Amino acid sequence: MSENPTGDALPEYAERVLDVAELIPPGRVMTYGDIAEWLGDGGPRQVGRAMALYGGAVPWWRVVRADGALLPGHELRALNHYREEGTPLREAPSNADGHVPRLDMRRARWDGAAGAVAGGGAGGPGEDGGGGAHT
Repeated sequence: MSENPTGDALPEYAERVLDVAELIPPGRVMTYGDIAEWLGDGGPRQVGRAMALYGGAVPWWRVVRADGALLPGHELRALNHYREEGTPLREAPSNADGHVPRLDMRRARWDGAAGAVAGGGAGGPGEDGGGGAHT
């Protein structure tokens, strides 16, 4: 069982969220809502809370907002990971605050098809190929 920094056992939901985060291949991402849909439990806020509290030991930069904006306060660290992994990015317009690129969600989003987790949802998010947007 995974543990948090205090050595206590993780809550079951958080452990499930982290298990999915670890399945996301390099260069791909899932939204908070995608993970909730995959699990068939909770919602984007619950996934975000689990990632905020316990996600430091997994590839946290692969769990993202649906709009492709980089995680506030962690933009540069995440951007380094994205560039290392070849994650598709969209350059920021010159008038954008800080000129920080966004993820190209159309190309970077992973539907979980090539790595089902035990107990995961029926094929994961976007199993119909639609990959609908989540918040």
